[in-house]
Amino acid sequence: MMNDTLKMNWQQKLQVYGRLMRVEKPIGTTLLLWPTYWALLIASDGRPDWLMVFVFTLGTFLMRSAGCVINDFADRDIDGAVTRTKGRPFAMGQVGKKEALLLTLVLCLLAVLCLLPLNTLTWWMSLPAVFLALTYPFTKRFFPIPQLYLGFAFSFGVPMAFAAETNAVPALAWLIFSANVLWTIAYDTCYAMADKEDDLKLGNIKTSAITFGDKDIAAVMVCHGLFVLLMALVGWNIGATWPYWLALIITLAMQYWQYTQIKSRDRQKCFEIFLKNNRIGWVILLGLLLHYWWS
Repeated sequence: MMNDTLKMNWQQKLQVYGRLMRVEKPIGTTLLLWPTYWALLIASDGRPDWLMVFVFTLGTFLMRSAGCVINDFADRDIDGAVTRTKGRPFAMGQVGKKEALLLTLVLCLLAVLCLLPLNTLTWWMSLPAVFLALTYPFTKRFFPIPQLYLGFAFSFGVPMAFAAETNAVPALAWLIFSANVLWTIAYDTCYAMADKEDDLKLGNIKTSAITFGDKDIAAVMVCHGLFVLLMALVGWNIGATWPYWLALIITLAMQYWQYTQIKSRDRQKCFEIFLKNNRIGWVILLGLLLHYWWS
């Protein structure tokens, strides 16, 4: 099928690159953006610099896209054996290794351009962020809970946002960072539960769903609960008003509903619940916006 890469015109090739970048599936970008937006709001006391909002939005999209491309590069030999991923470009023989690596490099360079208007501390904070994003896909071969590693990768927008807005990374930033790591483990374990059957057949893939075994649902709910607890501490630190606390109560209700859906371990329901976590992100963002408006 690799000959297919030679038969494509430039429009078809762009479509393939778009699929590699998951342009048609923005869920990964939004899950990265919610905690970043929370941090921008809190760091600026509800008045973020709109240039910062634009720069972080664009930079997050570019780095998430680069992460997706390198993920498919890392999984190029196994995606064809997994029901959910067998239609990806590598599995279909529509893209080569060199062009995928080149695309990753171009996306990273474009993301670097987003750093130009930001301060030196933000530049320094971007280094571990890029390293984590580009190395995460390879941890699935040896790390028992790669979702923890992904949590760190998905959370570095938080200290970067504080660095950009305040030229400092206070303890509050790391509290939000820790909360988001727990949330990431929760929703990405649901994602892993959808692929668990295929991953077990492959034998060389490690995920939290496999590592937690029959305690996978309990692990998801514990992480969800600790996430809300830490976000409550965030609320206490910022003197949150009632809209924020209402947002956390709604979050708890959504988490309980998620439990009712994933307890069957149905792979389609688990995947749908992964997607539904997007709602938690925007509910908390709305709670923060209304808090700052109210106060």
